[in-house]
Order: sequence, then structure tokens, then C-alpha cells
Amino acid sequence: MTQTRQAKPAISTTADVPAVELRRVTRTYGKGDTAIRALDGVSTSFPNARWTAVMGPSGSGKSTLLHCAAGLEGVTSGEVLVAGADITGASDEELTTLRRDTIGFVFQSFNLIGSLTAEQNVALPLRLGGQRVSARDAKEVLASVGLADRGKHRPRELSGGQRQRVAIARAMVTRPAVLFADEPTGALDSSSAKTVLALLREMVEQSGQSIVMVTHDPAAAASADSVLFLSDGRIVDHAHRPTAAQVAERLAALEV
Repeated sequence: MTQTRQAKPAISTTADVPAVELRRVTRTYGKGDTAIRALDGVSTSFPNARWTAVMGPSGSGKSTLLHCAAGLEGVTSGEVLVAGADITGASDEELTTLRRDTIGFVFQSFNLIGSLTAEQNVALPLRLGGQRVSARDAKEVLASVGLADRGKHRPRELSGGQRQRVAIARAMVTRPAVLFADEPTGALDSSSAKTVLALLREMVEQSGQSIVMVTHDPAAAASADSVLFLSDGRIVDHAHRPTAAQVAERLAALEV
């Protein structure tokens, strides 16, 4: 059963507090003989101002780890802290506030609203939070991802790489403590993927952004500062700045 202990998240942005921390986290789906343990006592932390990639074979638990770390799913046992806040038993209202103000999300499918322009998509999180947003604010964020001249375009008028950069701008407009990315280059061609990965690297280096990214692509993982490997719901390896070939070799060994 998912824990229901109530928490009062108290966000910290000091350098010595990890962007995300998991303590003995388990996540089980189902009951009895059909129960599946997607995460099995995972303890790890993701440092501030660093980019961590999470990899593993299909069914290893990497997407579940991302969802639990971001508060999208509850845990069966253990604790999850985001920017120092224990969110393990946070209420729906507290989690909504956390996801709006402290966490940014980027997904493979972009999740842009087709009827809105790029500027309007970027401004949406702030508007949903009841904040006034000027066109200048949206333009500045779009300019930071290289789309200063695409603000009035709707998603259908943009390439896949441009749409993903709009999605990144939307995620960053609230200045989140941590950015969670789920296969952010999975739907892109190689050229667009390189552009997006270069943008993520720039965000880490120049803005001190913390990023946790799930990917199946060794080249994308090699762009990160470190790579965490999962297998059967457990952390089995960790590599600092590996090459794409080293990542592919380790992943192939896990799949075997």
C-alpha cells in the first residue's frame, strides 16, 4: 500500500542538499502472487547542478524511479526528498504546488497544446499558477532555447526539435529546482537530438540546473555528468562521464 503519512514540504536550494534523494524506496504493483516489485529498496541521490542519466533494460524500473522521484507516483515504502522536502506522504495539493513551483518536466511526446502558440505554451504553467505573464517574459525564455523568432508559431508549424525546445522552455519558465526528463530525445532525429542535448548541457553549465533524465540512448546518456544503471528494480552500477561506447557495453551486459 502506498504510504499516506502527511508531509509539509520545506524546499531548500542550498548546495549541500541533493536535488533529489531516495531512501530505501520500494514500489510494488499488484498483490499476492501477481505482485511486481518495480523498485526494490533503492537508495540514491542526485546532486545539485549536475545532470544524471538513468538507464537499464526494459522493465528495469527506470521510468518508475523517475515517476516516484518526481512525485508522479507514490512509493510503497521508503522516503523521497526533492530539494530537501520530504514528499513521501504529501497531499495532492502539496504535490500540485511542488510540481508547479519546484519541478520541471520534459517528455518524449512534447505535450504541447496545439491551439496555443509557442509563447502561450511557455506561459501556461505560470498562468495555471495564477501569475501574470508578460509577452516579454515568454519571449526571453524562448530566446534562451534559441527560438526567439518562433513565439507566434503553433506546434504544427515547428519541427520536432523545435517543439521539444518549446517544451523545455515551458518546463524552465518557473525556474525549477530540478528538471525531470523522460526520453527527451526519443522522438527526434539525430541532428535535433544533438541540439536538445547541447541545450541541456548549457543549462547545467551556465545556470546550475539539476537534471534527472531517463533514456535508452547511450549517446544521450554519455552527454550527462553521470549514468545510473538499474536492473530488476535495483541500482547495479554507476559511471562518471562514460563514453557512449562504454554505456552501450554496460547496457548490453545488463540485457544479457
